[in-house]
Amino acid sequence: MTHTPPKHPWIGLIVLIVLCFIAASIGGAVTGPKIDSWYATLAKPSFNPPNWIFGPVWTTLYLMMALAAWLVWRKRGWAGAKEPLTLFAVQLALNTLWSCLFFGLESPGLAFAEVLTLWAAIAATMAAFWFRSKPAGLLFVPYLVWVTFAAVLNFAIWRLNT
Repeated sequence: MTHTPPKHPWIGLIVLIVLCFIAASIGGAVTGPKIDSWYATLAKPSFNPPNWIFGPVWTTLYLMMALAAWLVWRKRGWAGAKEPLTLFAVQLALNTLWSCLFFGLESPGLAFAEVLTLWAAIAATMAAFWFRSKPAGLLFVPYLVWVTFAAVLNFAIWRLNT
């Protein structure tokens, strides 16, 4: 299948960045109020990073996610990239859901179960991106590594507080 490159590819990038930061904003709105209250009271493992690290890491990861999705879209168009972009949307929704479960519902156990699904969705998205654009797939590697760490941290917090 041939694909004509979009006339204004930067518009797609802007849309994807905005989409990622809408998800980030929803997660942040749920997370922010709980950091100094509920989260501060939890027992945490020795490898828990300082709170200030999460903002820069997630900002970088959301930008990398948007860029990866854009590379796939630019190469294949919306119609030609339906499967990987659908996976992208699913993992982005699951990413947001994790914040709602962990912080919003104050449920590390439920959030841990969900983060396993998120991890699988990220891996599936990364693979789908890789087969369409190797750089796009590679851009998802740090995200998968970070969510692997986040899952371990989530599990440790859950176990320390039950």
